[in-house]
Amino acid sequence: MIVNLLENGWEVIYHRAHALLAAQIAGQWRRSDAPLRLYETVAAISHHDDLEKEWQGHQLTPAGAPLDFTLDPESSIDRLQALIDSARYRGRWVTFLTSKHVSFLNESKRGTSAEWDKFLDEQLKLQKRWPKELDIDPEEAERAYQFMRWCDRLSLILSQRKIPDAGRSIEITSGIDGQRYDLRELEDGCLTVEPWPFQDDRFTVNVEAAYLSELKYNSTDELVTALQQAPIKVLEWTFVKQAPS
Repeated sequence: MIVNLLENGWEVIYHRAHALLAAQIAGQWRRSDAPLRLYETVAAISHHDDLEKEWQGHQLTPAGAPLDFTLDPESSIDRLQALIDSARYRGRWVTFLTSKHVSFLNESKRGTSAEWDKFLDEQLKLQKRWPKELDIDPEEAERAYQFMRWCDRLSLILSQRKIPDAGRSIEITSGIDGQRYDLRELEDGCLTVEPWPFQDDRFTVNVEAAYLSELKYNSTDELVTALQQAPIKVLEWTFVKQAPS
């Protein structure tokens, strides 16, 4: 889960909700240069965090605070393999993108054990096999994955409240065609992306967040109960295309 500390408690955004926000962003992309198999790609983006089940497993820091995903080192091969296997129900393209993302997030574990090396090597083999079977050029396949990363990254910037103030910009990624994209907040509170990559000149995306008033919990069960009873708020962001200066 994504955990933001507020003055009066915690703001919690579930990882699946963050993935859905990323899919909303993906659906707004300009159609003229959208990635291959756009709707399947959006499905992969929407489901790429299906492993995360915040109402299950250990979800507390040693101090008793809700465990933000950046502090959670757990990433077992069995769980990742289950995510990839589940993606296969949606087809090889969704599985390819899911496998690419798993590789990206876990490549740093290469060399830590023979099991990790075997798993990561197997993903690389499958990532070559699936586009070939689908008759998709490797460069186009890579571009689609960079699109997925771009949408995931922008969703995380929003969900983690990392939008800079005072009109300053933050880079999203430069992975799509080597083009750098920056996010910036306007004076009226709307957001813009430069250069503008979206189909419409104005649109709104949203995500739901839960709010916890206690800073510390004695057990995961206590936290889960609090989350299930917590007030929910819809967070919205409106994006607007800026006229050239």
